[in-house]
Amino acid sequence: MRESILTIPVNEVFEPREGCPICRMRDTVEQHICEYIMGAAMMEPDVRIETNRLGFCHTHYTQLLKQNNRLSLALMLNSHLEDVRSGIIDKKGLFASKDNKAKKAAELDHSCFVCSKVQWGIDHMLDTVFTMYVKDGKFRNMFRTQEFFCLPHYHYLIEQSALKMPKNERPDFLKTLDEIMQNYTKQLGSDVNEFCNSFDYRNAGKLHNADMEHVRSSIDRAIAFLTSRPTGNEPK
Repeated sequence: MRESILTIPVNEVFEPREGCPICRMRDTVEQHICEYIMGAAMMEPDVRIETNRLGFCHTHYTQLLKQNNRLSLALMLNSHLEDVRSGIIDKKGLFASKDNKAKKAAELDHSCFVCSKVQWGIDHMLDTVFTMYVKDGKFRNMFRTQEFFCLPHYHYLIEQSALKMPKNERPDFLKTLDEIMQNYTKQLGSDVNEFCNSFDYRNAGKLHNADMEHVRSSIDRAIAFLTSRPTGNEPK
């Protein structure tokens, strides 16, 4: 396929062949959105209405804090807290029972402006991924040589491929995906098992050998694989 504004960002996240490419895709989209809403968009009425209504999850509050613009975040928090107070805490009337307030609080606890935008961005990029897998032999080979896909994104690729891939192309895609996952989980499981065994007195000191980095990092890699989020303890 000829490179385009749609294929270039997909190639960029698949080229490293290290880690989960869909995680890299998500991280790229997240970064753009966080920069966007902490900039001039913060004062756009449509954006503020949505951030007031949805708020942010803990992960994205943390990422917004890293933008080093606490005033912008404080202004959004100020209006969001007012919405929470007036729309839930101080709500009165027929539909303001404790149960209804609890339901609204629970809904807010599971909503996030950034999450909603990131998901939209990933879904559109996956349209291109599936098209490239079918039509672009070079990309298909790149896909086949990926190190792994994290478990949440493995599930999502299977789910979305059922909706977006031609039925006759999907079996090859799923076979490739499973081969990648089988190889990685076998090695990851072996590394975690070796980490556990390294605490046996017969293996004293072995964990600190120079060639044991893959074992020392196995716990953090396993958590990242299972959750799609790094622990922050990975070696630089």
